[in-house]
Amino acid sequence: MIQRLADRFGRTGFAALASVIWAVPMAAWAGSSDLSPYDKTAYPWVALGIGVVMLVVWIVLLTRLRTVPVTPRQHRFDLAQMSAAEKRWTLVAFVFLAGLIAWLNAAATVDWGPLFSSIRAGKIGPLLLAVVLLVFLAAFAIGLGLSWRKASAAFKARLDGASAR
Repeated sequence: MIQRLADRFGRTGFAALASVIWAVPMAAWAGSSDLSPYDKTAYPWVALGIGVVMLVVWIVLLTRLRTVPVTPRQHRFDLAQMSAAEKRWTLVAFVFLAGLIAWLNAAATVDWGPLFSSIRAGKIGPLLLAVVLLVFLAAFAIGLGLSWRKASAAFKARLDGASAR
C-alpha cells in the first residue's frame, strides 16, 4: 500500500498525505485542551499521547520512504521535480491555506455573542472589527484560490516541458 501511494503521489506528496495520521490527533488535543479545565477530563492528554505516538510512526515511515521504489514520472508535489515558480506558488498557497484554517479555528472557538450584541446595539468599533475579520477571511480565500491557480499553471508548464523533451 505504501508503494502504491508513493508511486501515485510521489514521495513528498505521500509524506504530506501521511502527515494526517499525527496532525488530526494533535488538532484534537489543541482543540480540547482549552476545554479540559472546565470539564476536568483527561481526554486532551489521550489525544496528545496518540498524536505523539503517531508522529513517531510518521517519522519512522519517512525514514523508510527513501527505499520505496517509485516509477520515474512527473509527480505534482515532488520537491525534487518542482520548478522554482511551482515551489514558490505552492508555498504561497500553503501559507494562505494555513491562514484560512487558523481563521476558521479561531472563529470556531470564540463566543460571538458579545460581538453580535454590540453590533446590534449600534456600536461602530465592533462593526469595524467584524468587517476587518471578514476582509481577512476573504483575503485568505482569494489568496488561496489565486496562488493555487498559479501553482497549477506552473505544474502544467512543467508537464508540457517534460513531454516536449
